[in-house]
Amino acid sequence: MQQPSCQSLQVAAVPAQRGVRDRTDDAPWHTEAVCRRDEAGLFFAPSKEPTAARLSREEAAKRVCARCPVMVECREHALLQPEPYGVWGGLTAAERRVVLARRRRRDLELQKAAHAAGVAAAG
Repeated sequence: MQQPSCQSLQVAAVPAQRGVRDRTDDAPWHTEAVCRRDEAGLFFAPSKEPTAARLSREEAAKRVCARCPVMVECREHALLQPEPYGVWGGLTAAERRVVLARRRRRDLELQKAAHAAGVAAAG
């Protein structure tokens, strides 16, 4: 699979939609993102990146995310899209897949519990 160019990655790093947080101004959440001042290469893997280099780069990206005032909005954006590549909101693509799987399991368990409560109340 071919990686998108750096130019398209830069655009992907700052989405053009509104985030989760209620904002008092009209600026989208990503205008406050700390990563706007960093290179997109820190947040997206080059092709055929060695594992040690990837882990090091991801940790550096996560340190940037940790000091970002819109980290939660960024994370939610990446989970809702879902973004298949890069570090978003302090999570790698693999970590986001785990979060999404846990959310799906939780939602199923809540639906089952609600159904069981409805059946018990009706019976």
